[in-house]
Amino acid sequence: MKRLIAFLVCAILSVPALAFAQHEGHGGASPDAVGSASVKFETSCVAPLQPEFNKAVAMLHSFWFPEAIKAFEGILAADGNCAMAHWGIAMSQWGNPFGGIKPARTIELTKAAIEKARTTGSPTPRERGYIDAVAVLVTSSDPGTHVARITAYESAMEKVSRDNPNDTEAKIFYALAVNQTAPATDKTYAKNLKAAGILEPLFEKMPTHPGLAHYIIHAYDAPPLADKALVAARKYASLAPAVPHALHMPSHTFTRVGSWQESIDTNKRSADAARRSNGAGEELHALDYQTYAYLQIAQDAAAKSVVDHAREVAGGPGGPVSAFAVAAIPARYALERGKWDEAAALTPSETPTSIASWSAPM
Repeated sequence: MKRLIAFLVCAILSVPALAFAQHEGHGGASPDAVGSASVKFETSCVAPLQPEFNKAVAMLHSFWFPEAIKAFEGILAADGNCAMAHWGIAMSQWGNPFGGIKPARTIELTKAAIEKARTTGSPTPRERGYIDAVAVLVTSSDPGTHVARITAYESAMEKVSRDNPNDTEAKIFYALAVNQTAPATDKTYAKNLKAAGILEPLFEKMPTHPGLAHYIIHAYDAPPLADKALVAARKYASLAPAVPHALHMPSHTFTRVGSWQESIDTNKRSADAARRSNGAGEELHALDYQTYAYLQIAQDAAAKSVVDHAREVAGGPGGPVSAFAVAAIPARYALERGKWDEAAALTPSETPTSIASWSAPM
């Protein structure tokens, strides 16, 4: 009874904030701004929390990690025995699986969350499988063991998927794990294609599932494969209008196939969404792709406008910025126009938190 009362209180208090998060600034484009309608991640947590859990998982699928953590923490506030909410926090702390070797701090935070999952409530055997799978990611902080750990995670998620054949989410997370371990040196793209082979049949049945569309783009995110992702890319661009990465990710495909206007359009929306959520890093990432796309169709004035705006974003508030974008945006603007003197005059920044030191002629 206490758990139910706690849930009802939290639900009542959260209604205005939730409505704002879903509808503010999106022009009514979607009643579900994070794309959770097709996400069905069953848990043993308090039953009325299931829709909120699905929304949190949808955010996780679209790599909106800060907001996913907030959502899972909100679930824990309503049900302190929800072990899988700690699992969700651990997955969010781990972050982008394609981000390479994780720093010690990321491993520390992920490990702390998964240890809480292991000591909270009474998770089902299926839930325990998910929790134990993440635990193998954080058995060491030695960078040299990264490949072994993500490979062990892939095997663990394969077991979760095999042991729970009716669990679509297990299949999706397993496919992501397969793709995560694909070596960049393998030009047969065997793992990419294996992941796509799991995802594509599910996408045909659930074309509005954000994880399926997202991970298909990643599976085909290589020049020889990119055109296979076009259907998923165009669909994903419409599924989660509040999520910066969900709006940006289709441009990986658009860039590889030379669909420049589509890349510009979806990255404009991504940058707008990032600005609304105070995500400077996400906004700069979208601005980087915008700059490149404008330059490919000789819209140099538009590219210059993006470059100027990017300088303001990186020099202002909004949290950590993208070091890659900070370096790439001015370099692209100079090099793609053949302005070698401008390129030579670029000044490296000592930190990734500002591009106020850009000194090339603008």
